[in-house]
Amino acid sequence: MNHRVRTLVFSVITLAGLNQAQAQRVNWVQVTSPTGSPSARCCVGIAFDVARRSHLLFAGADGSGNPLGDTWRLSGSQWSQIFPTNGVSPPARQGPGMVYDGATNTVVLFGGTDGATNFNDTWIWDGATATWTQLFPLKSPPGRRFDTQGMAFDAEHGIVILFGGYAAGTVFNDTWTWDGKARRWTQQFPKASPSARRAPIAYDRATEQIVLFGGDDGVANQYNDTWVWNGANWHLRTTPIAPGPRGLASLAYDPALHAVVLFGGFIGTQVYNDTWTWNGSTWTQIKTANVPPYGRFAFGTDYDPIARDPVIFGGFSTGFALSDTWVLAPLPGDD
Repeated sequence: MNHRVRTLVFSVITLAGLNQAQAQRVNWVQVTSPTGSPSARCCVGIAFDVARRSHLLFAGADGSGNPLGDTWRLSGSQWSQIFPTNGVSPPARQGPGMVYDGATNTVVLFGGTDGATNFNDTWIWDGATATWTQLFPLKSPPGRRFDTQGMAFDAEHGIVILFGGYAAGTVFNDTWTWDGKARRWTQQFPKASPSARRAPIAYDRATEQIVLFGGDDGVANQYNDTWVWNGANWHLRTTPIAPGPRGLASLAYDPALHAVVLFGGFIGTQVYNDTWTWNGSTWTQIKTANVPPYGRFAFGTDYDPIARDPVIFGGFSTGFALSDTWVLAPLPGDD
C-alpha cells in the first residue's frame, strides 16, 4: 500500500459497469505535504519522472493569470521546489504539454504561452542529472497552449503523441509524434480526426491505445465525444453513456481499475468534480466516499506507475485557483 494513504480509513464502493473480476475499491485521498506545496495555480505541466520515482511539475499560471516558471517534485507525500543543476529552465509559461517519454527515460515538454508568445520549443528533463535541456529539432508543431494533457506517451509504439491545442484564436486538430531517440517531431495525417480543440488525452494500457475525451475550442463550445488513436488513425467511439460535454477536464490511466479515469472540467459556469472510468468500450460514473471539494478545470494530472495512483494538483475553480493535491488510491488490501 502506498505510504501516503496507509493510515487512512476508507469506505467501500462498487464500480458498476466494470467486470466484477476487475472491480476495485478506490477513494480520493488528499495528500498533505509537511513542507508546503506549489502555490495555487492552473495550467501546469506535470509528469511522472521514473528516474527519480516522483512527480515533476513545471510552470502554470497564478490566480491572476501570471505565468510561472518554477519546477517542483512530489515524492511520496512531500512537495519540494527543485533547482536544475545546470541553472537552466524553460521560460515561464502556462499550458505546456508535458509527459514522461519511456523510450528515453526523460520528461518532454512542448509549448505553452506567456500571454504574449505561444511557444513551440521542446525541452527535456533528465531526472538522473536534474537538468532541463532545450532541443532544436529541424521541424516543430506551431506554437500553442494545452491547459490540460495535450500529450501522451504511446508505450505500444514508443513515441509521444500530441493532439490539438489553442493559440490566440487558432484552434488546432493536428496530430504529431515525438521520437525521443531521434529527437524528431513528425506530423501525422490520419484519415479522420477529432474536430479542432484542446482536449485531454491519455494512454490506455489495457487497450494499448491513446484515448481522447471531449475538450473545448477555446471560445464557447465544449464536447463529449470519445476518440482513440491506434498508432495510425483516430477512431470515434460511440457509447450509450458518456460524461457530459466539458472542457479542460483531465485523464489518467488507473492500473488498479484497468481503466482510464476522467475527473472534473467545465461547461459554461458549471464546474465539475465528478469521476468517470473508460474501460475501452464504455464510460461509467463512479461514486467515491471522498471527493475533492471543489469542482475544477485546467488542473494537473498524471499517474504514478509505482504507487498505482492517479494524481491531481491545483487548477481553477469558480473564481479562484487551487493548490491541493489528491490521489485516487486503492483501499487497503486491494493493491
